[in-house]
Amino acid sequence: MIDVTGPGRPMTAGHTALLYRGADDYLAAVLPFVEDGVRAGEAVTVVAPRGNLDLIRDGCAPGVAGEVRWLDMADVGRNPGRLAPAVLHPVLDRDARVVSEVVWPGRSPAEYPSCVRHEALANHLLRGKSLNLLCPYDALRLRPVELADALVTHPGVLEHGDHRRSPGFAPQDALAAYNRQAMPEPVNARTLPVGVGELGLARKLVSSAAAAFGLAEPRAADAALVVTELITNSVEHGGGRATLAVWTTDTDLICEIRDEGTLDDPLAGLRPAPVSQPHGRGLLVVHSLADLVTIHTDDHCTVVRAHFTRGGGA
Repeated sequence: MIDVTGPGRPMTAGHTALLYRGADDYLAAVLPFVEDGVRAGEAVTVVAPRGNLDLIRDGCAPGVAGEVRWLDMADVGRNPGRLAPAVLHPVLDRDARVVSEVVWPGRSPAEYPSCVRHEALANHLLRGKSLNLLCPYDALRLRPVELADALVTHPGVLEHGDHRRSPGFAPQDALAAYNRQAMPEPVNARTLPVGVGELGLARKLVSSAAAAFGLAEPRAADAALVVTELITNSVEHGGGRATLAVWTTDTDLICEIRDEGTLDDPLAGLRPAPVSQPHGRGLLVVHSLADLVTIHTDDHCTVVRAHFTRGGGA
């Protein structure tokens, strides 16, 4: 585990960006990480795009692969907001290792800000934990901004077999920048101001848009539930009123909730609520059901967009 303490740097568990160049370089770093974890009796999870997932599994020493939890990043992590509750939390209080290739060349531009958000917030989740998180980045094929963001969101870097501190580690800066990043303007959106007692109108608007878009059940019902949870959250924490906007692209039905509140807890929706807690699961439900969740928040408003892809599924 890398020592990442220093002036202005919080104690963080091993959260390392692997900058790799080609398959051999990739396996030279990932296989020992996985195999050593299994031999040490740690809980080991690998989450990667399908091609790299198969590459690691096929390269494992005999008897290792069967002890690893294998997950396709394009499935469980299409919405990066699912990764914390679905992948990290089940092993957060154990001796564990996770390979998590959140960013890869096939990621869509719409998904990328949520990837940075996940990587920045992982540092909060790992603080004081023994979980060791290795995040591969393809240094040959990713854009310069993606590699630069990797250094900002990870306290440690592994490159050419050499571990070092990241010289630019500043996850709060990355989180603030992407939280405040302007979102693309909706096209031909249908809007509805909503408040207490108007959830029925909101659900009707979403259901109508989902049917016109051809979003099959039960995904249309999921979209209506997500909007219900977001509006309820806005009414309770965002000034009592919100604005719903619904529109479609070639591939997605997008539902946006905008209110005048601020997102005080950056980890809201990214950790399971205790069984004894009666509330606080709304954003967790949103992340679990939507194919992508994007967030803009500043001192004046919070905007949450939930995407539902035609043919997709939670």
